[in-house]
Amino acid sequence: MRADMLTALVLAGALMCGCGGGGGKAGPPGGGNTATPAGTPAVTAAAAQNGAQIVSLSDSTAGATIYYTLDGSTPTTTSQVYQAPVLVSSNVTVKAIATASGYTTSAAASQSYTPNIASGALVWSDDFANSGSGNILPDSKVWTYDTGFQCCGNNEQETYCAAGSGTAPCDPNNPNAYIDTTGVLHITARNPSGTTYTSARLKTQGQFSYMYGRLEAKIKIPESQGMWPAIWLLGNNITTLSWPACGELDVMEHIDGSNPPPYVGGTPPGYDWIAGSVHGGTTAAHADGTQQYHPAGFSAAVWHTYGMIWSKGQVQYYVDDPSNVYATFTPANFPGTWPFDDRPQFIILNLAVGGSWPGNVDGTTVFPGDMQVDYVRIYTN
Repeated sequence: MRADMLTALVLAGALMCGCGGGGGKAGPPGGGNTATPAGTPAVTAAAAQNGAQIVSLSDSTAGATIYYTLDGSTPTTTSQVYQAPVLVSSNVTVKAIATASGYTTSAAASQSYTPNIASGALVWSDDFANSGSGNILPDSKVWTYDTGFQCCGNNEQETYCAAGSGTAPCDPNNPNAYIDTTGVLHITARNPSGTTYTSARLKTQGQFSYMYGRLEAKIKIPESQGMWPAIWLLGNNITTLSWPACGELDVMEHIDGSNPPPYVGGTPPGYDWIAGSVHGGTTAAHADGTQQYHPAGFSAAVWHTYGMIWSKGQVQYYVDDPSNVYATFTPANFPGTWPFDDRPQFIILNLAVGGSWPGNVDGTTVFPGDMQVDYVRIYTN
């Protein structure tokens, strides 16, 4: 789907809960009830693709926090905090309550969805289309950015730049994320001077999230010391639960093919690879699972489709074909509390430079490093 069409669908297709009758405004602090987060929901006919809906929750009480569930259970203040619109492509019941300081908890709102979408149907996509004669920036209604120097841990060397940022060392004339005239997203790591490096980390946080389904992206990555390209996801609840308890799903990540884990600084094993991982647990006790994909003759430097099949109680990763599953994770083989059920996640695309895992750039590192993405798509299981 064209990126400009995607924007329109995300905006027009949102279910804005709390805008209809039955919600109302709350009374004064200490006296009234918090407004119900969903009164009479308003639903548009084509929120996403093939009957899927992008569901948003809102509340009329200033400062209210919305808690919600997607499994039909009654939400409490220990349920998930609403952070972003959620793609609904299967039969679910959304229930929500709202709380605010000085008010009593609202009554529960409930809305069921029965799209009955066929297995394998495309329900969301960004194909990074560009019908113009010059490069354009990624759709701001879908993608936002992490920014700054060492903004995100791992002792990385890059400064992440937002689209069109003019704050040094970012250069709006040479953006680190752009869509070319063939409809390919480029995430480009640059070395503008000395030991200064810039790159981009795109994310749908706060804009769009999903839970369960088959996520697939067609990607071509750079292979050079210190280059660390990835497509991955984090739980919407990272702002309230923090990492790694929020859960992390790494669909694909890669460092220099001659230096994969655990051989950083050691003897290279002589094969190219990518990895798929799951992470959870607590800061003090991580729960991790990682598997590499490295069949004979594999090169990560050419185009591949990287995918994740996510269902309740199971996460699988594949390369090039959904039948080519190379990693399967379940609560039974995950050494900790499984954080991936009934918890929507947002998507991240980034190209890191250096850091604790790949090691820093050296004289062999090639700039610019260019991670190319043809599309990101979500299908029903």
